[in-house]
Amino acid sequence: MAEERSPNRLIYEKSPYLLQHAFNPVDWHPWGDEAFAKAKQEDKPIFLSIGYSTCHWCHVMERESFEDEEVAGLLNDTFVNIKVDREERPDIDAVYMKVCQLMTQSGGWPLTIIMTPDKKPFFAATYIPRETKYGRAGMLEIIPIMNKLWQTKRADVLSASAEIAQALRQPAESKARNLGEETLHRAYRSLSASFDRTFGGFGQAPKFPSPHNFFFLLRYWKRTGDIQALRIVEHTLQNMRRGGIYDQIGFGFHRYSTDARWIVPHFEKMLYDQALMAMAYIELYQATGNKEYENTAREIFTYVLRDMTDEQGGFYCAEDADSEGVEGKFYLWTEKEIRNVLTREEADLFLSLYRHTDDMAMPGMAEIPAGHFIPHLKPSTEKEREATETLSEMETIRKKLFAVREKRVHPHKDDKILTDWNGLVIAALARGAQVLDEPAYAKAAVRAMDFIIQSMQTKEGRLLHRYRDNQSAIEANANDYAFVIWALLELYEATFQTPYLSKALEYQSHLFDHFRDDKGGGFFFTPDDAQELLTRPKELYDGAIPSGNSIAYSNALRLSRITGDADMERRADEINKAFRAQADAMPTAFTQFLCGLDFSIGPSSEVIISGNMNQTDTQAMLRALRRSFTPNKIVIFRPANEAVPDIEALTPFTKSHPAINDQATVYVCTNFTCALPTNDPKIMIDLLNTKK
Repeated sequence: MAEERSPNRLIYEKSPYLLQHAFNPVDWHPWGDEAFAKAKQEDKPIFLSIGYSTCHWCHVMERESFEDEEVAGLLNDTFVNIKVDREERPDIDAVYMKVCQLMTQSGGWPLTIIMTPDKKPFFAATYIPRETKYGRAGMLEIIPIMNKLWQTKRADVLSASAEIAQALRQPAESKARNLGEETLHRAYRSLSASFDRTFGGFGQAPKFPSPHNFFFLLRYWKRTGDIQALRIVEHTLQNMRRGGIYDQIGFGFHRYSTDARWIVPHFEKMLYDQALMAMAYIELYQATGNKEYENTAREIFTYVLRDMTDEQGGFYCAEDADSEGVEGKFYLWTEKEIRNVLTREEADLFLSLYRHTDDMAMPGMAEIPAGHFIPHLKPSTEKEREATETLSEMETIRKKLFAVREKRVHPHKDDKILTDWNGLVIAALARGAQVLDEPAYAKAAVRAMDFIIQSMQTKEGRLLHRYRDNQSAIEANANDYAFVIWALLELYEATFQTPYLSKALEYQSHLFDHFRDDKGGGFFFTPDDAQELLTRPKELYDGAIPSGNSIAYSNALRLSRITGDADMERRADEINKAFRAQADAMPTAFTQFLCGLDFSIGPSSEVIISGNMNQTDTQAMLRALRRSFTPNKIVIFRPANEAVPDIEALTPFTKSHPAINDQATVYVCTNFTCALPTNDPKIMIDLLNTKK
């Protein structure tokens, strides 16, 4: 019987990722002063390992190396070892991921950094096997080499680490110019050129969702009328929904597709993907009126509210790709299992639609155990798709399979609650409540926002980043503020409760006060009073999720129009300044930012509705507005049945916008020109769609 191990220092942490490593024989430390003081005292370099709890290759590296007594012994003798959860400390991850990209021209997780006791790196890698294989040097070879370098060539190591640290701090030299409509055209041409016309998406495998590309393309279609931009979004989202990247039985999107056809996913499910993909389908539904897209958004919300919601209202981070030590096992089926669960007719129907033997030979399927398959639908014509999805039997079949799958061993769930990712889900739910006319989504969004304000905020009113096990901790980063402000703006438009606007402005003040880059524009990732790192990171690139700066840009534009605050618009231009050089050089890397640029260039509109929320004419006006895809607008509601509405304190100009003839009245101003008020929803939509 194996001897029971004693826990290391990670046993006292809250992060599920750190707790997964609490019984490793590696003498892990959490990031903190104690570890760095020990490294200086013992004259050892730091071995920094960064990952997250649902990361497949992080699990592999743990099983191969961090659970191995020989490797652990070498690590403990040579280094002071620090383990970091990238989701809990994205600031640390941002700094050292940039180091890895600078040193190796690549990045990813697990991230491995070896550095001096004063945090200056001299070695970077991602996954490292135990022994040398896959063309990668192994831990058993690397550790002795690093030890020898540290002991015998210290001066060279310190010199190299100082150069890397200096390069990291060096600002990028560039000639910035103002961005305009031509930037939008270049981004579209580039996306169109890389579009996979057969299966959708951009480039070759692996393929990631990248929902901000869809947000941009839909706005480009709205601006130009270029039907190809809309078709790119439709073709991609149709094929993603039909592929194995989508959980056909339990709903929700997996992290990415390992193949070009969206069939074989990397099976982890991330909260932010659910939020942003739901938003993409909602916007596509607004643009087309196609119920297929509404249904997909509803299914994603079903998954989030069923499986990823804490009893206090917040939303969990992720579900693992692995169960019982096998990637994807929870999601795979055999024909025998299907036939044991379903009637013969049901099984024949399901297998004819969701299993395709000609897919078994494609790249990526070698990872799937023999006889197993990933349920997915083939790409098809619209007529065939509609025929498939109107089969009433399919929902009965899905529910039977889901009930059986629920009895399987589930993948690990990372149940920490992150402020920024929760902000994305709240924004999506609030948008869903508006467009899909679903009060349950508004209720869930309100509950989650209440949880953040009550449980993830300091006494001084500043946000915290992480909540788990009844404890909130870690000062909020720029993403936390930007995404929560976005959520508050969407919640205001879903409920027209003025306190959400007030809270958005309050958080906006914190963002400007503590994160603003006075010289370069935009916001640093960490606040001015945060723990000092090797450098102060500043995120602009729209990666797996949009950058906080991109969202903050749109937020500032919206808030300036809502409040009529010219200074807020000037500050939005300061954020724009941070992007100019890089976005001009490679616009497709900044598609979320380009959504804000599209709003800034215009036409954009202010819509003020004055009426009684309990009356049918007001509801009819709101339904017409919410079903229309008119993204570049702000909406303010002025209750006509209140003597002095609260909204007037934040938007004084609404005092002069009364209801006319005791009917719901809308005032539409586009590009700083106001039309006559109207009681007719159709005229309102015509005004919003008129090119100025």
